Amino acid sequence: MTKYEEVWDSCLGLIKDNVSLQGYKTWFEPIKPVKLDNRVLTIQVPSQFFYEWLEEHYIHLLKKIIRKELGEEGRLEYSIVMENSHNGTNPYTVKIPTSNKRAIKNTPVSAPMDIGGTKQIKNPFIIPGLRKINVDSNLKPNYSFDNLVEGDCNRLARSAGFAVAKNPGGTAFNPLLIYGGVGLGKTHLAQAIGIEIKNRFPNKTVLYVESEKFIHQFIDAVKNNNVNDFSHFYQMMDVLIIDDVQFLAGKEKTQDMFFHIFNHLHQTGKQIVLTSDKAPVEMQGMDELEGALISLIAHSSLNKKPITLDLAKQMIDKFVKNTAREVSIDYIQKVVCDYFDLPIELLKSKTRKREVVQARQIAMYFAKKMTKSSLANIGMHCGGKDHATVLHACRTVNNLQETDKQFRKYLDDLEKKLSIQ
Repeated sequence: MTKYEEVWDSCLGLIKDNVSLQGYKTWFEPIKPVKLDNRVLTIQVPSQFFYEWLEEHYIHLLKKIIRKELGEEGRLEYSIVMENSHNGTNPYTVKIPTSNKRAIKNTPVSAPMDIGGTKQIKNPFIIPGLRKINVDSNLKPNYSFDNLVEGDCNRLARSAGFAVAKNPGGTAFNPLLIYGGVGLGKTHLAQAIGIEIKNRFPNKTVLYVESEKFIHQFIDAVKNNNVNDFSHFYQMMDVLIIDDVQFLAGKEKTQDMFFHIFNHLHQTGKQIVLTSDKAPVEMQGMDELEGALISLIAHSSLNKKPITLDLAKQMIDKFVKNTAREVSIDYIQKVVCDYFDLPIELLKSKTRKREVVQARQIAMYFAKKMTKSSLANIGMHCGGKDHATVLHACRTVNNLQETDKQFRKYLDDLEKKLSIQ
């Protein structure tokens, strides 16, 4: 064994004594030691989500063990290695130190990497011995394109769906969002896409799942410490169809997992199909301007209509209204500083004055709550703080609002100001 392997092996021995067996298997067995340099141990983890979970739930244990093994100057760095191609090779590594240093620039690598393969991935549907080819697609045979009646109201959606079915992952409609009221055939069209793909490409793994089932599976995975298996299962899919995504609204942890899976599938060229009874203008997380342009072109070509100013306004109105309501980190900081009569430079400084620290923590809290920014990005905007500081700030704010009536009034006032932006 190399020196870094010996050190990590000793760390694992201590970790086993301090976490549950399932927690150890899920969060520590997949880790690989990479190198040891000047009392800095680098470990390799399979995803950004994996890294953030370790930092949020096990950081104190890891710090204690690293210092025991390497002394008070000992530090831990993460190498985030994500599978991003069909042949299993690894295109890049991101190194993130546990100290306040910023993330090291992406380092290209060329060596192939085996992250476990499909045989070892557990199935969140609790079917033992899952193999990728055995996944039940949950598709109903009678929900086919042949049984879908076409009319003026659904011609565009049906044409886009059929284009996806002929070339999954290879059209402008990826992801494809099917939007419409209750009972108008969204589920039928979504399933028809999956059925047609299975008929044309028998080797592709297609999965249809209702969002409520996805939510319950994720909750069970968290309870059973199977989050990593849950994530890897969904990342295996060639085509993922999620029905009624509007039910993910307000479920922050589930949304984080969904976008983690979404990003992986999208980056690897897999097809994503979503349905919703809420318009894109009411939903966060979409590339709105690009979606509006694609929708405009599709509407024009598939319905054989010229692109006019009225048609453009009609399409854009469905997508870009939401941008006026988006709140940026800079705007949140300005509102908070105006409310407490503080210069914004002071908020971003290193001062530990009580009133400044409180305002800074409130700004971090609203940035996490009201934007899609990562914890690291929020910390960078608040004077170069790390993600652990942001997490601590959010916990502090949550605790204070439950016990301090005046503090809760601050939050209510600020939320109203931010909501009318």
